[in-house]
Amino acid sequence: MKVSEGKLRREIEANAQFGALPDAEGQGRTALTGTDANRRARERFVDRLEAGGFDVRIDAVGNIVGRWVPPSADPTAPPVVTGSHLDSVPVGGIFDGPLGVYGGLEAVRAIRKSDRSLERPLHVVCFTEEEGQRFGNGILGSSVATGQQSVDDALAFEDESGTTLEEALDRIGFHGSGRIDASEWDSWLELHVEQGTRLEQDGASAGIVTNITGITHCYLEVTGEADHAGSTPMTDRTDALAAASEVVLDVEAAANRIVADASPSAVGTVGKSVVEPNATNVIPGQVRLGIDIRDVSSDSIAKLVNALEASARRIERERNVEASVSRPYDVPPEPMTDRCRETLIEAAAATNVRASLMHSGAAHDTMNVARVTDAGLLFAPSRGGISHNPREWTEWEDCAAATTVLAEALARLAEA
Repeated sequence: MKVSEGKLRREIEANAQFGALPDAEGQGRTALTGTDANRRARERFVDRLEAGGFDVRIDAVGNIVGRWVPPSADPTAPPVVTGSHLDSVPVGGIFDGPLGVYGGLEAVRAIRKSDRSLERPLHVVCFTEEEGQRFGNGILGSSVATGQQSVDDALAFEDESGTTLEEALDRIGFHGSGRIDASEWDSWLELHVEQGTRLEQDGASAGIVTNITGITHCYLEVTGEADHAGSTPMTDRTDALAAASEVVLDVEAAANRIVADASPSAVGTVGKSVVEPNATNVIPGQVRLGIDIRDVSSDSIAKLVNALEASARRIERERNVEASVSRPYDVPPEPMTDRCRETLIEAAAATNVRASLMHSGAAHDTMNVARVTDAGLLFAPSRGGISHNPREWTEWEDCAAATTVLAEALARLAEA
C-alpha cells in the first residue's frame, strides 16, 4: 500500500485555512464547534468523502461517518473504523485532530488502491466537540456514540452565551438524526499527534499507545472577605486568594511526591483561577480554582484528589476561610485492547516504520470508544512536544509514515 505524503499534506493544509490565524507565529487556527470555521471544515470533509465514493451519514450530535464497503467484504459485518476530530482549541495548531481525520481518509484510499481482500467495511469518522472548548468538558461526540451520554443531554449543553449545541448544529447544517453506535464496530484505530517529546527523543515516526491517562477535574471554592486594600491591616484580613495560593502549591507538591515515589506519569495542574472582585485595590473575597489531575493509575489520581481535599481543610483551619471541593468530571484510565495494540506493532514492523510503545497523557475519543469495542491509538511525533499552539508541528514525512502504519493495521483488522 502506498500512502501519498503530498495528498495528505494538501488535505491538512486545506483544512488549516478554516479559522486560520494569519498573524500567529507558526500556523494557527481557531475552529470551535458550531462556528463558521467548523462548518466549512465539516463541509469540506463531507465533500472529500463523497468524492472518494463513501456513503456519508451525520448523526444527531453532528458526528460524521464515511462508509466504504470493499467488493470482497460482507456489508453486514461489523466495520473497522478510524478517525478523529476537526474542532480545535482557541489559537490552536493544524495537526491536532485533522491528522487523524485526513490520515484515516488517506489510509483507506491507500487500501482501496491495493490488492488487499477485505472481509469488513471501513469507516472514517469525525467526532463532534472533542476539545470541549465550547460545549461540555470534551470528547462529547464519542461519549454519545458509546452510550455514555444521551443525545438529548449532549444537545442541551450551552456555551457561555447560552447557545445550545443543538442550536449551533442547526445553524451550521450539521444536526443530523439518530445516533452512531460505536458498540457495533469491530474495532477502532485513531491516529493523533503525540503532544509530547517521547517520539522525538526516541527518533521514532510512530507511537503505539498502551493506555490512556485518566482525567479528573476538580473545582475549589474559597470564600474569605473582600475589604479595602489600603485601610485593612494585614492582621485583620481574610484573603481568599492568599489562601487559595497555598492550595496551588500543595497540589504541585503532592504531584511531585507521587512522581518520585509511585508513578512518574502523574500530573496535577491548577490551570484556571477566577478571582472576585478582581480589583487591584480590593482584598480578594472569593476565588474559584480549576484543577486538572491525570495519571494512568487510578490510585495516583485518588491520592492527588485526597491531597487537594486535605489542603482545603487546612486553609479553612489556618486562614479562617470557607473552602469546598467538587469533582464534576472524572474519566478513569483506559488500557488499549491487546488485539489492536499488537496489530499496530505488527503493522509498524511490516512497513519498516520505527515505533515506540508509550502511554497517552492527553484524552482522546479513543478512551470512550475503548469502553465498547476493541480500540487502539497511534501517535505521530510532535516537534518540541508543542501542541494546542500555532507552533504545533509534525513533519510531513512523519505524518505519512504514521499513516502508512495506520493503513496496514486497518487492512489487517479488516481482513480478519
